[in-house]
Amino acid sequence: MLEEASEMIGMQVYTNQAIFLGNVSNLVVEVDDNKVQGLFISNTNPMLVEGSKSVNVPYRWIGAIGDVIILKYFPKRVALKKGAKPKKAQKPADE
Repeated sequence: MLEEASEMIGMQVYTNQAIFLGNVSNLVVEVDDNKVQGLFISNTNPMLVEGSKSVNVPYRWIGAIGDVIILKYFPKRVALKKGAKPKKAQKPADE
């Protein structure tokens, strides 16, 4: 059992269909209420998230937390907005 919310950082996250989504890289916290609002998931599965972009998963979508986090809901696929292009890595200014 988790004693602190920060223990979720680094945990693996799976959909309710047992598909790996990614790892928790940070928490989205409502400071005034001291509540976790969501999980910031990075290095996401490209089968679920276009371009393997990071996503914010609302806390209410979590079904279970143990050795891993199981979501009770996640869309079949998350796509970039129309017209939005993935950012390209920029070269450092000193090159």
